[in-house]
Amino acid sequence: MQCFSSTDLPHTSYLKMLETDEIVKKKKVSNKEAFLRACNFCAYQERTQQEVRRRLHESYIISRDEVEELIARLIEENFVNEERFAKAFAGGKFRVKRWGRIKIKNELRLRGLSNYCINEAMKEIEEEDYMITLERILEKKAHSIKEKNVMKKKYAVATFAQSKGYESNLIWELLENIDLD
Repeated sequence: MQCFSSTDLPHTSYLKMLETDEIVKKKKVSNKEAFLRACNFCAYQERTQQEVRRRLHESYIISRDEVEELIARLIEENFVNEERFAKAFAGGKFRVKRWGRIKIKNELRLRGLSNYCINEAMKEIEEEDYMITLERILEKKAHSIKEKNVMKKKYAVATFAQSKGYESNLIWELLENIDLD
């Protein structure tokens, strides 16, 4: 098959090629084989039902009912646990990427998790750690900004912290106590 980039072909032709390639990539597998592959997919890292469902639909030729049966079995055998996923996700994003609660909640909602799971995940973030992390982020950003005008500098630091998902009231409260010089 000849390779084309998206700019070489009209849009509809390119989309048709993608569709036919998708069909070729899908494999016909038994329910047992699909279950084993889904188990491996879930064992690698925590997954949501939505991620597993998407993977099964994209990779294998299997009906919606069969996918739902597989997901129910994965839940039953504890390969998929959305509360566990939410806790691991929230803890990891906070500790590693230093995301704030707002950004974490939004990402969990995008992944189709229930409010219960999201609220349980937020309990993984200790308030004291959260405030210390936010303060460090604000101080580090304040020192990296070369602006002389204190109000402009505060605004830039606050905007950065908000983009990381921190609450504006906490940001401004801490900015009052941070030396910006």
